[in-house]
Amino acid sequence: MKKSKFLLLVTSFAIAGGGGFVAGTRDVAPELSAFLSGPALGETVTPRPVPTGEVIYYQHPDRLPEYSATPRSTSDGRSFRTVRQSEDVSFEPVKPSTGNSEAASSDGRKILYYRNPMGLPDTSKVPKKDSMGMDYIPVYEGDEADSSVVKVSLGKLQRTGVKTATAERSVVARAVRVPGTVAFDERLIRIVSMRADSFIEDVANVTTGDRVTKGDRLFQFYSKEIAKAGAEYATELRSGGKPDLDVGGALQLRNLGVPEETIRSITRNRAVPRSIPYLSPTDGVVLERRATTGMMAEAGDVLFRIADASRIWVIADVPEYDAASVRKGARAKVVVRNLPGKTFDGAVDLIYPEVQMQTRTAKVRIELPNPDGLLLANMYAEVEIESGASDPVVAVPNSAIVDTGQRQVVFVDKGDGRFEPRDVALGVRGEDKTEVTKGIDVGDRVVVSANFLLDAESNLNAALSALGTSEAQP
Repeated sequence: MKKSKFLLLVTSFAIAGGGGFVAGTRDVAPELSAFLSGPALGETVTPRPVPTGEVIYYQHPDRLPEYSATPRSTSDGRSFRTVRQSEDVSFEPVKPSTGNSEAASSDGRKILYYRNPMGLPDTSKVPKKDSMGMDYIPVYEGDEADSSVVKVSLGKLQRTGVKTATAERSVVARAVRVPGTVAFDERLIRIVSMRADSFIEDVANVTTGDRVTKGDRLFQFYSKEIAKAGAEYATELRSGGKPDLDVGGALQLRNLGVPEETIRSITRNRAVPRSIPYLSPTDGVVLERRATTGMMAEAGDVLFRIADASRIWVIADVPEYDAASVRKGARAKVVVRNLPGKTFDGAVDLIYPEVQMQTRTAKVRIELPNPDGLLLANMYAEVEIESGASDPVVAVPNSAIVDTGQRQVVFVDKGDGRFEPRDVALGVRGEDKTEVTKGIDVGDRVVVSANFLLDAESNLNAALSALGTSEAQP
């Protein structure tokens, strides 16, 4: 039997000729293949059943895995072969054709067609199974209008772990944790200087870093100009002038920076002391001492610089991304490493109107009370600032948002296993919830678990819908 096929093949080569056979391979190959696959000499030929039923789809004439829902031709001009209902792979008996492809489901909805369960570009007008025994999925009338809607059976919902939550109004807040540095309050730093040329005498035993109290003596001084004004004021009093500190010689002494106690002493004694004490104008820490016994101080020279440390600042460096969510008046907590277990509570007093070029951070100032003086300038601090909306807003759990980079999507539960993807606009992102400014309303049920699986299914449905539309066009 095999020898007879081989002799026939050799005879075909001899008749066609070497060159002619090669040139006509394209036209002879299908017939030769059919001839070789036919029965051998002496075998009984069983006629094949004639295909029946409606045309399901069209297949490549060489039976390659290329299919089409409409008539189509190959690149060399050959027409695709028709595949009828009886020829398609199915494990159910072939139903007679009713002549109407628009069937109806049990709930009365009209079924337009059935699509491949694996997402292949293959549709059917009647129910059927694929080669693995999976049922084709029905597509109902109206589903094609929004092909991105995902439909999941109740059993599959339980297996995939789909969970939902309700969108509600709530305050969205989160903590911004940033580093900071302790600094003195610039408004509480005082400069000690003379308003007239003076000689400095007997400087107190006060150095940089010492703490002083308001009224403590810092040094003694003598000023020719102040002595002259004091003498004129004393003469005025001895001549019967009224001791009014707001007019005449008393006012001149006050304008020269003479302490109130010295002016009252001149008023009582009618005499000017040889040297005048200069008293500390505030409580605080001595930041700088330039006064030296015996020096000549010109008007305006800085002799002492004193900082009141009862209230201090913490300057925090907030990244540019988080700066927009920090608001003036927001509560802040400060922790200093060398004071473990102690937390200082304050509030944001100022957001500086610039971003540092090198670090791309914005400076935020926080005011803190420091009655015990525990916080020292230039300490390193860890700052936690509350940020976010102060009023209730529409919010959903963070896990409900599918962020693709170009768009943000939330899946809304429509009931009966149907889920609709919605594009949303987001606001402040909190620790657990995110503000939604557009796309979601209060009361909507959103998917918070397994939503990435729904997103993949939605994208697949949209792609299949677009493919079906393109194939339907002539």
